[in-house]
Amino acid sequence: MTDQLDSPRGPLTAGTPPADVPGSAADASAAAPHRATARRLRSPSFVVGASMVAVVVLVGLAAFFWTPYTIGTRGTGERLGGPSADFWLGTDKLGRDVLSQLMAGATNAVVVAVCSVAIAAVLGITLGVLAASTTRWVDVAVLNVVDLMIAFPTLLLAMLIVTVRGASLSSVIAAIGISGAAVIARITRINASRVLREDYVVAAAASGTGWWGTVRRHVLPNVAPTLLVQLMLLAGAAILAEASLSYLGLGPRPPYASWGRMLNEAQATISAAPLAAILPGLLIAWTVLGLNLLGDGIRERSDPSLRGD
Repeated sequence: MTDQLDSPRGPLTAGTPPADVPGSAADASAAAPHRATARRLRSPSFVVGASMVAVVVLVGLAAFFWTPYTIGTRGTGERLGGPSADFWLGTDKLGRDVLSQLMAGATNAVVVAVCSVAIAAVLGITLGVLAASTTRWVDVAVLNVVDLMIAFPTLLLAMLIVTVRGASLSSVIAAIGISGAAVIARITRINASRVLREDYVVAAAASGTGWWGTVRRHVLPNVAPTLLVQLMLLAGAAILAEASLSYLGLGPRPPYASWGRMLNEAQATISAAPLAAILPGLLIAWTVLGLNLLGDGIRERSDPSLRGD
């Protein structure tokens, strides 16, 4: 007891180590954020989804610069040929290399997903923020337009836009982007309205912070995690919608490759060349599943109730 009172550090509570001793409570508190970050990075959904999406993105980027054979309307090999040293995955009914078409289809899928999501994000976030932060009649007008767009099935609205503008890659991207903007606008409006009612946001506005400053500093950072999850899901829906439109003959025309058009062309010869029909479907499922898992992983990382920190 005397030793404790005479200690230069003062009396210590029994069983409590000094703050500078390794393994103390202070060190544990300092290491807690690092352990929480490590747990989030080890999220199975995030890791698996990011890996699956990364494979498709890398293949698409590689195919943008190189494919084993040129993508076109005519093939360079035997029609309906099986896998060989020259054509690793065989050829289709026109003698085109299946591997080259799959790689080019990955490029098309990445372009469609990125561009359509960008269009949906810009339009949806703009409309949602305007509806939540401006006058009542703007809110009502935006909600009516959004509800009308949501009432139409995405594929049906995309088919209508593609029919009006003509079948092309830009038409498909515009159709999917406009269709997805309605959902993004609705989610943005709901979350932005909640943030704008917070006391600290009201105090910031009362202190002289302008409209754009409030949106940039408070609204967008708070709605970003929810929107990021929805955008990942929208990217998967965009790839599925593009494949559906291409399967129906409303997608981009050759020389653009599309997994959906490959399915259409291979359905009549599936018994003679099964790989030409099976592989595009597997790649569509792989990409959409990867994006959905990535969205779930992002939700787990951004939602404190799911992190277990």
